[in-house]
Amino acid sequence: MQLATWNVNSLTVRLPQVLDWLGANPVDALVLQETKTTDDKFPREAIEATGYHVSYFGQKTYNGVALISREPGLEVVKNIPGFEDDMARVIAATVDGVRVIGAYFPNGQAPDSDKFAYKMRWLDALHAWLGRELAQHPRLVLMGDFNITVDDRDVWDPVGLKDTIHCTVQEREHFQNLIDLGLHDAYRLFEQADKSFSWWDYREFAFRRNRGLRIDHILVSDALKPLVQSCTIDKAPRKNERPSDHAPVVVTLN
Repeated sequence: MQLATWNVNSLTVRLPQVLDWLGANPVDALVLQETKTTDDKFPREAIEATGYHVSYFGQKTYNGVALISREPGLEVVKNIPGFEDDMARVIAATVDGVRVIGAYFPNGQAPDSDKFAYKMRWLDALHAWLGRELAQHPRLVLMGDFNITVDDRDVWDPVGLKDTIHCTVQEREHFQNLIDLGLHDAYRLFEQADKSFSWWDYREFAFRRNRGLRIDHILVSDALKPLVQSCTIDKAPRKNERPSDHAPVVVTLN
């Protein structure tokens, strides 16, 4: 079983790339972030024509998430239950016996900003909900654009970017709180090359110079950890014409 996450930074722009990628990488489930389209304009027919099922939760211009899967997603949940939020950030469903949660974590803008305070509240709510989800669904995967680096290995310039957004102590503590629920960073279960990133700015030739961050993550539950065979970042789509600034991350379960 293969599961993947990809922040596509506008599905309207990147739909052909997503369909091409699925054709070359027929994963069992793919969660998308920043679809940036309302539900009435979501390209459901184009995706279903490939044989996949899709659940989606959109918002005009910003945010938006989707879950594309070979088997129909069951028990679909949109956003964090009990947390009042007008942003489309979370979609969850059970796919072939695995609870798959796709999330677009708040960016946070800058420490001490209102958006950072919102990010902290959102992360608190996510943690509480995930605890309940794990109790009901031991076979669980949380995937998405976390907008958080785990440690300095995930930062191209850890000195220059110290305590900036995505790299603050508070954000990393929240990430650790998720791990403490009984989740595991699938990518770090294996030896990885230095400077392995999943996001690169469009500016200043950042991708060509490999000035990036690893902010797209796949966390697997205790029950799934022994089944993880590999976790990789597919940098090929970042070389496309008009690419997303993120690359897909893929986990393979035996």
